[in-house]
Amino acid sequence: MEGKAIIVSAPSGAGKTTIVKHLLNCGLPLEFSISACSRSMRPGEIDGKDYYFLGPEEFKKRIAHDEFIEWEEVYQDMYYGTLKSEISRIWEIKKHVIFDVDVKGGVNLKKKFGESALSIFIGPPSYDSLRDRLIARGTESPASLEKRLERAKLEMTYSNKFDITIINNVLSKALEESEMLVRQFIYNQPE
Repeated sequence: MEGKAIIVSAPSGAGKTTIVKHLLNCGLPLEFSISACSRSMRPGEIDGKDYYFLGPEEFKKRIAHDEFIEWEEVYQDMYYGTLKSEISRIWEIKKHVIFDVDVKGGVNLKKKFGESALSIFIGPPSYDSLRDRLIARGTESPASLEKRLERAKLEMTYSNKFDITIINNVLSKALEESEMLVRQFIYNQPE
């Protein structure tokens, strides 16, 4: 079976992971596409559940063997990507793939899947609210926070490359809107 793809992208801190988790738990036939990355695990993360943690050299080796549907070097030696084997795994269990990816990955995946994909950009209400959310997370050093914020400015310019943008100002409304859009797309219901 070749299923459909739901692509959810956003700048760090805009709420894409929260929205993806909601979509996975609302009765839709979706399965999470576990991305591969070259970074180290953060506390509480599990290899093969949160990411496939490959390390930079293993990641480069898999790039050379054409094992990715898309990949990107986000920062020097920090790679993220989607393994082709992950898509096959999900379609073999008769589910649709849902992606939680950065904006460049989202644009690349939409190009690969075309009309079989719904691409959703999750936008923050403002740059200031995004900064506040990232600070509140407490997971960033001052230097990495600045790097993420600079990247977020660029990422916010990508919203027009997606099928739809949802502004995550009130989380309950963003969850409801995303679920409605995905349901319509999967079941081919008119809007």
